[in-house]
Amino acid sequence: MSKFLVKARILNPISDRKCCVYDDGAMVFSEKKGEIYYCGKFKELPKKYHSLTCIDYSDRVIVPALYDLHFHWVQDDVRLMPKASLLSWLSQYTWPHEAKFKNKKFSRMKAQKFFKRLAGVGTIGGAVFSSLHEHSLEHAIEFACGDYVVGNVLMTMNSPKELTQTQKNAKTLIDKFSKKYQSSYALTPRFAPTTHPEIMAYGAKVAKKNKCFIQSHLCETQNEIEYVLGLYRKIPGFEKVKSYVEVYEKCQILGKKTLMGHGIYLSKDERKILSKTKTKIIHCPTSNAPVKERGLGSGLFNFKSCERDGIDWALGSDIGGGPFLSMFDVMRSFVMQNEKAEISGATYTKALYRTTLKSAEILEISRTSGNFAAKKFANFLVLKAPKSIGGTGHSAEKILSAIIKKCAKKRSAYDSLVEHTYYRGNKL
Repeated sequence: MSKFLVKARILNPISDRKCCVYDDGAMVFSEKKGEIYYCGKFKELPKKYHSLTCIDYSDRVIVPALYDLHFHWVQDDVRLMPKASLLSWLSQYTWPHEAKFKNKKFSRMKAQKFFKRLAGVGTIGGAVFSSLHEHSLEHAIEFACGDYVVGNVLMTMNSPKELTQTQKNAKTLIDKFSKKYQSSYALTPRFAPTTHPEIMAYGAKVAKKNKCFIQSHLCETQNEIEYVLGLYRKIPGFEKVKSYVEVYEKCQILGKKTLMGHGIYLSKDERKILSKTKTKIIHCPTSNAPVKERGLGSGLFNFKSCERDGIDWALGSDIGGGPFLSMFDVMRSFVMQNEKAEISGATYTKALYRTTLKSAEILEISRTSGNFAAKKFANFLVLKAPKSIGGTGHSAEKILSAIIKKCAKKRSAYDSLVEHTYYRGNKL
């Protein structure tokens, strides 16, 4: 069994406030098993590892590989389209483009290219929305390299003709995929307006039986909330619903394996329900950012309120509402938007944690992934180190800030920030 020794400056996230820094760091891992045997200071490396083949990244920084817990792989080509508002962007650009994925050759070609690029920017796991077409889910699972949960969007009402499925077809796909992929499948009502409540309730029962995940969208904009409540209060059994969260609650969608994108406009009562059901929120700062920053202008997620109320959350790119694939751009946006709003506590250390270990916890894979604890998989990224963090003794916050801010003025540069992506000990 081949074991390798890597020398580098290593950042190992532990929590929102703690990230260990090993300036003269060393990591020993197996290429075959992909397992970490040691991570720490080089001077404390056990002698039995001194003779191993050494991969010298001494002038580089190593961080855990990243997770993106909310993105639409079929929206890659509309990332940079004009975004006046969420609902108009969906109808003008997103839905017409997703309809193209009906063509199997087109879908397969796009999946092959997209997931290769995704690995190149350092993402090796997350929660994925496919189009409603069966093969678009299969193609995502075929080409995604890493630990992903994937769902085909359910669209049975209030959708364009070319993107509307029958309730029978929706149930057939739910039954098939939940049984076939189980914890790698996510029941995916696109959002409440496009999915019959009967389908959500049916799917939730099947998904929970097969230990699948559930994902959707929640309280992204105020117009969306008004739209949802206006629709559902006309549906028998929902006449008295007080909130968007209550709609999902009545459909049995909420739970510990449910990931809800956005959650910007949540009332105290809604947060109470999310906390009680252990539902997770996936914050997508680049998608929610102002239009001038190529976002949808939806607003700023209140991470402090969610934390006070005991709601777990992590970060996502929301491709294509988000304009760039790199989670480093997402981290930058999270910190900078909160800084502009004079909200404390949004640090790069926190952003890294919410894109690595916390994300792995939400995906229920933290026992083997998320940071560099012994016996976890060797999932890591090799990054260039700016001259400003030469020498030793710098905090994790300073190192991360220097690396991430380096590309802030030209955000497309984040696509080439990662020199190497390793997944389970193998360089992709």
